Amino acid sequence: MTNLPSSQSRSALIGESLEISISVNGANHALHVNPRRSLADVIREDVGLTGTHLGCEHGVCGACTVLIDGEPSRSCLMLAVQADNTEITTIEGLADADGTMHPIQTAMHEAMSFQCAFCSPGFLMSTVALLSDNPNPTEAEIREELSGNLCRCTGYESIVKGVETAVRLIGSKS
Repeated sequence: MTNLPSSQSRSALIGESLEISISVNGANHALHVNPRRSLADVIREDVGLTGTHLGCEHGVCGACTVLIDGEPSRSCLMLAVQADNTEITTIEGLADADGTMHPIQTAMHEAMSFQCAFCSPGFLMSTVALLSDNPNPTEAEIREELSGNLCRCTGYESIVKGVETAVRLIGSKS
């Protein structure tokens, strides 16, 4: 016997929208989305947060990296419906409400890690995840974690230095 899709799934198959609930940077959103839309598009167009950048739209460059339930994810590869009932953190969610930069943002600024900054949201979100899991990474661990993000401007040395600066800044606040 063949399993038939539910009525909601059948509607999705013909292009109708599905309702999802996501929390983005602490704000809850109930949205109706086409099941084929990427999470990146929904974050940018429906939620209105354009800091999540679209570079390659193939998951290679890392510019679209967001945290989903604390884990780094390529939002260009994930369908928005897959993010139903999740907590999403974007680059806009790093700074405090009063505009005070997150220590990782401060460190990258101090190390002059970025030039054009198109790649910075992905690098910053990957660094948040890295330091959450490993607050004192080696240089090799930093390079490994950031190897999934591409930058065409810096040659990566200043980005690695920014992460090392973040480790020191965060460590001195502990």
